[in-house]
Amino acid sequence: MAFLSVALWLGLLAWPAAGAAPGCAPTPGDALGPFYRPGAPVRASVGRGYVLSGRVLGAPVCGPVPGARLEFWLAGPDGRYGDDYRATVLTDASGAYRFESHFPPAYAGRPPHIHVRASAPGYRVLVTQHYPRPGATGARFDLVLEPET
Repeated sequence: MAFLSVALWLGLLAWPAAGAAPGCAPTPGDALGPFYRPGAPVRASVGRGYVLSGRVLGAPVCGPVPGARLEFWLAGPDGRYGDDYRATVLTDASGAYRFESHFPPAYAGRPPHIHVRASAPGYRVLVTQHYPRPGATGARFDLVLEPET
C-alpha cells in the first residue's frame, strides 16, 4: 500500500477521475460529402502550413490500431476539390499518424474542414471531419473506432 501511495503522489500512476467511464467513446461520424473518391495516393503531405496528427484507437479500451488506413481530402486554396488535395496515410505500430496540408479554406458557406475516412480490419469504417481553429498551424485529432459487431 505504501508503494501505491508514493506512486500516486509522484504522479507515476493516475487515479481514475470520479465518474469516469472505463474505456473511451467512439469518434462521432460526420458527412462524407460529395467529393470523396477512393484510391487516394499514399502520401503524408498535400501542402504546407497545417499539420494534423494524432492516434487511431479502438473502443472500448483505447488500444492503438496499427496499420489503420486514413484517407484525407480537402478543398484547395481556391476552394475547389481535386486529386492534388487527397492522400492516404497509414498509422504506425502505436496507431499514430501525421498529415500535412495547407490551412483549408472556407467555401460556399462551409467552415474550413478536412474530411477523414478511417478504416481497419475488425472495425467499422469511420467518416468524420476535422474543423481547424482560425489561425492554427496544426492540431491533434485522435480517432476512436468502433469494433465490428
